[in-house]
Amino acid sequence: MFSQLGDKLQEIFKDLRGHGKISEANVDAALRQVRLALLEADVDFEVAKKFIARIRDKALGEAVLRSITPGQQIVKIFYDELSILLGGDAAPLNLGEPHRILIVGLNGSGKTTSAAKLARLLKKQGRSPNLVALDLQRPAAIEQLATLGKQIDVPVFTPEASEKNVQRVAESALQDRQSGSIDIFDTAGRQEIDVALIEELAQLKRFLNPQETLLVVDAATGQQAVSVATRFDEALEITGIILTKLDGDARGGAALSMRAITGKPIVLIGTGEKIDALEPFHPERIAGRILGMGDVVTLVERAAETADQDEAERLARKFEKGNFDLDDLAAQLRQLRRMGGMSSMLGMLPGIGKIKKQIDAANIDEAIIKRQEAIIGSMTRSERKNPKLLNASRRRRIATGSGTSVPDINRLLKQYQDMAGMMKKMKKLGQKGLMRHGLSALMPGGGRH
Repeated sequence: MFSQLGDKLQEIFKDLRGHGKISEANVDAALRQVRLALLEADVDFEVAKKFIARIRDKALGEAVLRSITPGQQIVKIFYDELSILLGGDAAPLNLGEPHRILIVGLNGSGKTTSAAKLARLLKKQGRSPNLVALDLQRPAAIEQLATLGKQIDVPVFTPEASEKNVQRVAESALQDRQSGSIDIFDTAGRQEIDVALIEELAQLKRFLNPQETLLVVDAATGQQAVSVATRFDEALEITGIILTKLDGDARGGAALSMRAITGKPIVLIGTGEKIDALEPFHPERIAGRILGMGDVVTLVERAAETADQDEAERLARKFEKGNFDLDDLAAQLRQLRRMGGMSSMLGMLPGIGKIKKQIDAANIDEAIIKRQEAIIGSMTRSERKNPKLLNASRRRRIATGSGTSVPDINRLLKQYQDMAGMMKKMKKLGQKGLMRHGLSALMPGGGRH
């Protein structure tokens, strides 16, 4: 997410922080580079121009230039302004009466998938969502929504095959709804915004009177996404935006321009193809990710959502004793996969950019995590409890059973040995030792004074 822009901005500010004293010329040179980086990321020209002007006015203040750490101060100004540009505070969904959410957008933007992802998110929050299939132009969309609804165990109202009147279907869905449920209406799209599409949606909105009309926009379309949002808003008065495919968009300029031009908040972002890859949009957290400050809050939230409490407590007790076997490693791999994989997790840690690039380059993805789980699953219980039993012949047997190779087994065992060694150090240091020496005590050669 925003990888290309983030990398460039981090390099620019790293150079700026390297100056003991900062002059107006230094600031102007850095901001010229920032402006180019924003434009290359597909940020609207006028948005970028005004954004840079605000930062320059604040950065050239006497309190900043004469401070002990002017470079850090300017980064802080940039972070604050970037958070404001992205929307300031997070914009939560309005889930009050009449409990109706209308999903609109062009074909291919991810409307149907986003509707199902939103239903799953609301269900996880303890709500009772219903999905309503109103895309009568594309039968495959109705089938897709029905399949997704079954996958997440959410009711889906589908029309008769011969029905072509959207309002009649919506009326039938409302009569069929359960008390207190939140109805999510997935509507038809077109390749382009046309009169027929807008008129159908406008009539439907007047009939439903939804408290949220959410526009789904593909972030990868760049500045065109902003144009689409503007035209839909003019016609339908949208209340918010779901920005999809941010995981594959190296530029991300649409997100940076969207709020400034439309005045409407980005409320949710799609961060992957999986049904759980939809999350609330927090401007200050995204600003932190772009600037390499990480997003520890989201990381902790994701860990809490995916954690098995009993498993976590069991592992904690084992760690306290310094015990760590391959069953424990398998549990950690499952947790890592539930959290979105190594690359996704590292992207939320502060200052981890270079390590994340190395991991991306090494292709440590979910497939590798699954392969490691398969290796451990091919071991006997005694081998998992006592990896010292794994001689050459056993490793060949496990490689055959898991569809991997002996070098794959060796790499996994090296990973296990490193983690087991860390556990032993933690036991030896104890809580007081860890507090005194910090995490550096767990690194190779750490804790020696």
